[in-house]
Amino acid sequence: MILARLILGLLSLSPMTGYDLKKHFDSSINHFWNADKAQIYRTLAQLVSEGLATVRTVPQENYPARQEHHITAAGRTSLQEWLTGSLDRQPAREPFLGRIFFSGSLAREEVLSLLAARRAEARELHHSYRALRAELDETALADRRGYLMAATLDHGIAHVDAELAWLDSVEGNLP
Repeated sequence: MILARLILGLLSLSPMTGYDLKKHFDSSINHFWNADKAQIYRTLAQLVSEGLATVRTVPQENYPARQEHHITAAGRTSLQEWLTGSLDRQPAREPFLGRIFFSGSLAREEVLSLLAARRAEARELHHSYRALRAELDETALADRRGYLMAATLDHGIAHVDAELAWLDSVEGNLP
């Protein structure tokens, strides 16, 4: 359900192929939601069958035709209802925390290694989020849409900052 609404949101920005959508997922909303190519194509087919999107074949010279998806009026209504509806709380699923929860039987060095691996991942993520943030054009941030898109990236950066601080705390206080 949420993936479908996110795809409708991206289609509301402009018509896109499945390939275009995957690129946008990876470059613009991956800090809060990711989807693989199969999930995107499966959801696109569902949106088309439900009348929330249409597909248009766009011929290309020397390349296969593009299957460009467009949001429909019903899709815009569905997106609007989701945006203004009640918040749907999602249960937290964090495999790393499961590892930490049960790692009490490991040697201290093994726990420290686990924390170090997570820290390296978090630092890499932090770097990529900061790079994306630095690329944002100030004129794009001046309008509400661009500002709110950037705000979600700032949220991702704040979460990584908090995780890095938490990792430091766990490591510093580990018996």
